[in-house]
Amino acid sequence: MSTAQEHPPQSSAPPAEEFIAAQQSPEFQRLRRTLRRFVFPMTVFFLSWYALYLVMGVFATGFMGTRVWGNINVGLIFGLLQFVTTFGITGAYIYFANHRLDPQAQVVRDGFADGTYAREAAAIEAGTKDTAVQGAQS
Repeated sequence: MSTAQEHPPQSSAPPAEEFIAAQQSPEFQRLRRTLRRFVFPMTVFFLSWYALYLVMGVFATGFMGTRVWGNINVGLIFGLLQFVTTFGITGAYIYFANHRLDPQAQVVRDGFADGTYAREAAAIEAGTKDTAVQGAQS
């Protein structure tokens, strides 16, 4: 019986140049743009909604204290709606990520797997070296 633990083979991380090539690719730029088109408006929406809740709590105390049913008032309902909104945004993000982001991210992962970004990084590095050699010769 062996006491040594079996470890899965570790894959080496791509070099920094490959990540830079991936970052400059149109696929990655499209992925970032898609993410930002969801995240920024949703952030503005939620922060505005939360700010409204705070402002109403401070300046519209009469309205927020209006009883709706028993000891439940408008302020409590608004507060609980903050949680509902958070769960709603989370659900919308999960749907968005599964249907829009994941397919685009897979294209970027495939670029790493098939060596596209490695070739682009090598071409950039070769172009940089050629430019440096040409500059030294002149």
